[in-house]
Amino acid sequence: MTNPLLSDWNTPFDLPPFDQIEDAHFAPAVDAALDQARANIAAICDGSEPTFENTIEALMLADAPLEKALAPFFALAGADSNEAREGLMRDFSPLLSAYSSEITSNADLFARIEALWQARDTLDLNDEQARVLMLTRRNFVRSGAQLTGFAADRLAEVKQRLSVLGTQFTQNLLADERSWFMPLDDLTGLPDFVVNAAKAAGRDKDAGGPVVTLSRSLIVPFLQFCPRRDLREKAYTAWVSRGANGGETDNRAIAAEILSLRAERANLLGYDSFADYKLETEMAGTPGAVRDLLMQVWTPAKAAAEEDAQVLQAMMHTDGETGPLEAWDWRYYSEKRRAAEHDLNEAELKPYLQLDRMIDASFACANRLFNLDFAPIDAPLYHPDCRAWEVTRNGKHVAVFIGDYFARGSKRSGAWCSAMRSQQKLAGDIRPHVINVCNFAKPSEGEPALLSYDDARTLFHEFGHALHQMLSDVTYDMISGTSVARDFVELPSQLYEHWLEVPEVLEEFATHADTGQPMPRDLLDRMLGAATYDMGFSTVEYVASALVDLAFHDTEDAPADPMQKQAEVLEDIGMPHAIRMRHATPHFAHVFAGDGYSSGYYSYMWSEVMDADAFEAFKEQGGPFDPAMAQKLETHILSAGGSEDAATLYQKFRGSMPDATALLKGRGLAA
Repeated sequence: MTNPLLSDWNTPFDLPPFDQIEDAHFAPAVDAALDQARANIAAICDGSEPTFENTIEALMLADAPLEKALAPFFALAGADSNEAREGLMRDFSPLLSAYSSEITSNADLFARIEALWQARDTLDLNDEQARVLMLTRRNFVRSGAQLTGFAADRLAEVKQRLSVLGTQFTQNLLADERSWFMPLDDLTGLPDFVVNAAKAAGRDKDAGGPVVTLSRSLIVPFLQFCPRRDLREKAYTAWVSRGANGGETDNRAIAAEILSLRAERANLLGYDSFADYKLETEMAGTPGAVRDLLMQVWTPAKAAAEEDAQVLQAMMHTDGETGPLEAWDWRYYSEKRRAAEHDLNEAELKPYLQLDRMIDASFACANRLFNLDFAPIDAPLYHPDCRAWEVTRNGKHVAVFIGDYFARGSKRSGAWCSAMRSQQKLAGDIRPHVINVCNFAKPSEGEPALLSYDDARTLFHEFGHALHQMLSDVTYDMISGTSVARDFVELPSQLYEHWLEVPEVLEEFATHADTGQPMPRDLLDRMLGAATYDMGFSTVEYVASALVDLAFHDTEDAPADPMQKQAEVLEDIGMPHAIRMRHATPHFAHVFAGDGYSSGYYSYMWSEVMDADAFEAFKEQGGPFDPAMAQKLETHILSAGGSEDAATLYQKFRGSMPDATALLKGRGLAA
């Protein structure tokens, strides 16, 4: 049997041939690719005099067969999983961790890198090469290349175990999300778009009628509109209990072990805490700097949320309900208050926020800013819901963009951007294959997909990440696209959200699903006028999560009971009664599914400080589509990847670093 993962691909733009790939192909392909990668590494360590080309560049190319085999697998594992793929993920995680440890503990390889580092001033490297050499050596050192004996062996064991636990955490969470649903016999008060989404979810679950699932795009509007407090409580409780239901899918013990192993990892590498280790390479630099920013925002956000809670509780009591306002009440009464105070409700907005029109809007903004064109292409993709476009500029190929927008049981929750292939020039002029994955409610057959305003922001957010990948213009994969500091990576995505707020964009693309008429100006003004509505709530639930994440990792000894630690942190900061963390520990995938956002959930807010300031730069010049500012954004941020320090790149774009003033103003929290 020919394995397509080990063959050349005769597909449009060299995309993976998903119509030929079977689950049985992955394991033998990965085994063969690992063998080839190991042979490539061995060839580097041949005793020759090390040069940048025969060591650093050769190392960049060594994993190419492995990346080719794994790119389609990881796309499927995240967005269209099944039992076989989950099993493969459990097999691959320790295998890949062991391979990574092999490389970073390879004494001969590190000796070559160290020799180049010591001789760097004599190598006549360009700026990008010097950056890549520094990052390569730093990655090796931070991965334990200078450790020996027991410490080196133990670090490899720790990293391998962490990879297993991260996979298990993710799969447990997916299992809980996939298995729970609540039949809806009473549809009273639910607008048509919620009813239609519930019916579609019921068909997906083969439930014989409408259901509420734990998909954010369905459960949030249900909590906004369902007048029955008992049903809201039942659905909300299931939502926040993901990963904490006992049995095989309970994540609490896994979270504790992950935190313990991370603390041990930091200790082995000589750091006081995992947060110190993790933040060393970020813009923030230290846990103290992170905490200072979060508390600067927490204080006004909490005050605003507590004022709002009093208003919402009074509304609830007027309805005849007794007792305090609870978490499952907030969204319902907040939606009623928004309708009363801003003459605005989600049901009125949704028909104007069609998925296809919002996609068109994101493309149109990219065209005006960066002269990019998008043309649909017919190519083999991993799921029928996916669609693909060729991205060009002045007729020249730039990238392939894939959109996978609808929720399904086989897809993990949330929204993300990934690259099945990153831009680079070392192995030729390689252009990227970029995927945006979302979890919007799928409409009934023949009906348009309608988004909430938050959904539309999510679409623009992930497309901002995609632009960072698509416009990348560097030589080396390791600094391509979004390969930047974690607290810088959210800048392009959060900045791009601002173009959804530009009135002329909404006037053109926010058209009614039935009539095709543009959103009336008064509705548009009311929607934009309510942009900071309930910002106390959303800021509190986010900052609380970021503070808990930081507290978990900013300690020499990991908390034995993370749930107790979470409770202590929330009590210390005075968490309002009716608001919960956006991501409680047992389903905090950002932090526990891998190391990506561990000690780094704050980074959305760190980046928001910059994105608020960056959009001000456009407004100070010629407006949101100012060509000179767009060119500076592309040159210094989007195309530069990680070729320079993040602060240097931002200052080249803006001239100086910002403070939190614009952020607080943008969130309506400034005094």
